Amino acid sequence: MGSAAVLRGAEVLAEISGYEETPYSTRLFRDVEKLQQTVNFHLGEVDLFAVAAGPGSFTGLRVGLTAVKAWAEVHRKPIAAISALEAIAAESRTGGTPSTTTSTTNRYIAAFLDARRGQIFGAVYRTGAAGGGLNLSLESEETLLLPEEFLQMVQGKVAADGVDFVSPTPDAIPGARLSEVFPGARVVPVSAALAPAIGRLGFQRAGRGEVVDAIRVDANYVRRSDAEAAWKDG
Repeated sequence: MGSAAVLRGAEVLAEISGYEETPYSTRLFRDVEKLQQTVNFHLGEVDLFAVAAGPGSFTGLRVGLTAVKAWAEVHRKPIAAISALEAIAAESRTGGTPSTTTSTTNRYIAAFLDARRGQIFGAVYRTGAAGGGLNLSLESEETLLLPEEFLQMVQGKVAADGVDFVSPTPDAIPGARLSEVFPGARVVPVSAALAPAIGRLGFQRAGRGEVVDAIRVDANYVRRSDAEAAWKDG
């Protein structure tokens, strides 16, 4: 799964996403070229590059970050590095519009993503209004846990009736166990195509001056790659 989008401010002008057998490393540049043809722009006109900084697939993160670092360096533009979990949380509250929402504020969002090997990436956010839009504050570390451990972590942070669970991979937490720990709770599914949300969150970050250059941007893998783990453990 991979996605790309071009925005003007918080408005999505065009996006491309979907599941394909073609490696994302090949598709990314093809998809960006299609966006350029659709919207008629060149990369030198881009004022800000927003990119998923993790957690997520090692290959997918490296491909996206490497491309954005190169474009930002060549065109001397800033980068907004966005957490994939924050993008998931933003999608759940706004239906894809983090910058303009009428959703209830001052609630908690437990965002999670299937990390394979029976584990999930997850984090807890709190919602609040700021500047006419939605503000998300991170209330926990971005973690790599077993589903049961994640539920226990969330339980230690919030009341049972004050949290929304959201994910593009809702089956990563067994529904029966979720209901036992949080009676009446369910997982709100969101799209795995996070480029529009990442772009909007990037626009918000830029407005607050929270950007970096190509040298300083880095990935948040949360866990070691298989190769690194085998080398260090073996």
